[in-house]
Amino acid sequence: MELAVVRSNHKISPATYTPEMDPKIWRKLPIELLERILSFLPLRTFLYLRSTCKYFRSLIFSPVFLSRHTNSLSSSPLSSFLLLSHPQSTHYLMYDTDLNTWRNLKLPLSRSLSCTPLLSTASCLLCFSAVPDSSNSAFLIYNLLARSSRIVKFPEFPFAFELPTLITNSSGYKLFCLSSRSSSHVYAYVYDSRVRQWIRYDGFHRSLGDSYHQQGVFCNGSLYFGTREPFSVVGFDLNTGKWERLEVSLPEDLTFARLAAGENRLFMFGGIGRNGISKTMKVWELDEQERIWMEVESVPDMMCRKFGSVCYHNYEHIYCFWHQGMICVCCYTWPEVLYYMVSRRTWHWLPKCPSLPHKSSCGFKWFSFAPQLYAAV
Repeated sequence: MELAVVRSNHKISPATYTPEMDPKIWRKLPIELLERILSFLPLRTFLYLRSTCKYFRSLIFSPVFLSRHTNSLSSSPLSSFLLLSHPQSTHYLMYDTDLNTWRNLKLPLSRSLSCTPLLSTASCLLCFSAVPDSSNSAFLIYNLLARSSRIVKFPEFPFAFELPTLITNSSGYKLFCLSSRSSSHVYAYVYDSRVRQWIRYDGFHRSLGDSYHQQGVFCNGSLYFGTREPFSVVGFDLNTGKWERLEVSLPEDLTFARLAAGENRLFMFGGIGRNGISKTMKVWELDEQERIWMEVESVPDMMCRKFGSVCYHNYEHIYCFWHQGMICVCCYTWPEVLYYMVSRRTWHWLPKCPSLPHKSSCGFKWFSFAPQLYAAV
């Protein structure tokens, strides 16, 4: 491989003159040494250079580059966003959680993908359904950083799926779905990107979740779900395909429960009340050693009243997810997000997007978008 050397016509004063390296030397450098040199570029600069050649584009996934930048992901210069999908918007709206502001940015998606339902996100991967020109029989996994994608065909057809959840790690990604062939036979399907195939497992015998919008939450190798009343929490081991109910008593007078997980910790957001009406809302954390749900924080009274009124105490519209140290509590019928900063133990409202129409109808679907370099397709 040869690298092109661009000569500059800019005149340099003798005091700052540095002799140019002979292009022949560059051409003779081993690939490993070139990768080592290029890995010292600032990450943002390198991402801008990816479009210059195929070699630069592939270098982002080289072991040298990954080892240098993946070790400092906590202080990564890549911004993280909350993505909002809404029927009255022609593109995904983006809230920058590093700068705490709405950004006038558009995701680099084709027009067909922009109109395709987004099901799940993990790191910089997006999972779409009903891929164009696939007879609505495939998912599409899209990597926004690498601008690469992979079509994942349904394991069978027809395939009526629910609770699609995307999970990434350093070796690839997995896609989880539940599907029922009949009212009595429910199966769990897991697609593994390493072997590029689906594996079918037995499903759980009880209905999972009372919100269509709530996904499974990943924590310590398992996906966790809440069940309908009587409430309980069950886990699905992604490696063995086995289901297990958490033998941990839930708080009394629970009106609804949603799960969120981050930093290897499992949290629950829920309401406490009677006759289906929540008087208070709280966050709990699972203490695995004591096998109890420890109360973390209550939602302030005014915020609790507002959130209860905007969802009309119809809790099937509520869903939760983890994003960069925040537990985000969303409602399908409301344009704002109530979030809890775990480290600060404080509650906040994320403001409504100014570009949304003043009278926006329901259909607010939020996703976490926190890019990581290792999430390749």
